[in-house]
Amino acid sequence: MSEYFGLEGQVALVTGASSGLGAHFAQTLAAAGCVTIIAARREDRLQHIAAHINSDLKTSGGIAYPLVLDVSDRTAIDDAIARIEAAHGTPSIVVNNAGIAAPQGFINARAEDTAKTVEINQMAVWNVGQSAARAMIAKNQGGSIINIASIAGIAQLGGAAAYGMSKAAVIAMTKTQAQELARHNIRVNAIAPGYFETDMNRAFLNSAAGEKLIARIPIQRTGALAELDGILLLLASERASFMTGAIIPVDGGHLTSSL
Repeated sequence: MSEYFGLEGQVALVTGASSGLGAHFAQTLAAAGCVTIIAARREDRLQHIAAHINSDLKTSGGIAYPLVLDVSDRTAIDDAIARIEAAHGTPSIVVNNAGIAAPQGFINARAEDTAKTVEINQMAVWNVGQSAARAMIAKNQGGSIINIASIAGIAQLGGAAAYGMSKAAVIAMTKTQAQELARHNIRVNAIAPGYFETDMNRAFLNSAAGEKLIARIPIQRTGALAELDGILLLLASERASFMTGAIIPVDGGHLTSSL
């Protein structure tokens, strides 16, 4: 895997890496040989995940470093990029994964919850991408930015209006970033996962309502985290050097059915 994708020694930043998809993305990139910066707010979780990753990577050449980061703070983002550059070099791979979900429809959505969802799911993706892209351009260095969207940004998901809106914004943002950054050899693509069991959705997926939803997925199950590895590594690597602005669902065919 490492030889095919050629990611050995590249510096990767993964946000929202203290659990769920982010923690798995960090482990996958480190296993492929990347110097992987795992960023989130919970220092104890980051330390635990970094130790777990590093204990499994004695021969791969990859390594994980924890970085406490609140992606809602633009100054902290800029400082984090500068610290990564000073310690490891300019990131050439950025996985914009940090996100939250507010299980509310449109009419009953609380203003503070909607604002927080937009702040984390939309503006943090904008700010991390912009800060990282500026650093790449300053070093005349290309790279790959991978935004984590959702099938909820492609089709309507009942009961999570702000979440769907924010993920639709990530999709539009990805295309805009791709168009503008192509001249700098920076590719920007998005992965739009369907349902993968994480701490965020485990209770729902194991409920009666969750079982009904799973029954509408053509493959009849939720995804395994490892089923995101191939597309992540492809987009991160030069194997996808002619791909930018792509939005790639990984959803077991869910978008062909009703969400």
